[in-house]
Amino acid sequence: MGDLTGKFDVEKLVVYSDDLVHCLKDGNDVNYLTQHSEQSKVFQSHCDADYNGVLNLLQDYQKKINLCKKRADASKSEAVADAEMDLLQKEDSVDERRQLLKKLEQEEQRTQMKLSMYASVSSIIPNLDDHSKTSGHIVQRDKKVVKMFEFDPLKATAFDNCDSIWKMLGLCETI
Repeated sequence: MGDLTGKFDVEKLVVYSDDLVHCLKDGNDVNYLTQHSEQSKVFQSHCDADYNGVLNLLQDYQKKINLCKKRADASKSEAVADAEMDLLQKEDSVDERRQLLKKLEQEEQRTQMKLSMYASVSSIIPNLDDHSKTSGHIVQRDKKVVKMFEFDPLKATAFDNCDSIWKMLGLCETI
């Protein structure tokens, strides 16, 4: 680290300490330091708020994904149970059961792929839980925006609902 045997250049030390005292006495430097410190705190606060917002969105989406997985598993179990009942009643062979199970899995995969493609192309994630209304979310990744929509089919026509969704997507202009 250095020679600590006590050999210091006293004149250099005095000049250095005088310079340091002069810097600390200058009010502008202290003000600048204080301003930058406050700006840093504000910036950190904004960053923390943004981080918490993104974290909440991620948790919400993870909950929705888990719920969808549970529903898909329940639907698959129900479909498999129904298929097994039909197969047992008809006393079909084991090969036919395997083919039916494979077909059901292919249908489920096809349905999931269609929904994924639909969401990717249209930026719309439909809510398939309530069939009495048209609802879902519009996801605009480039703007980092998620808009929820919900339409009552008794209050407007399908054309009006579709037109409203197009407007929400920003793909058409009002006439």
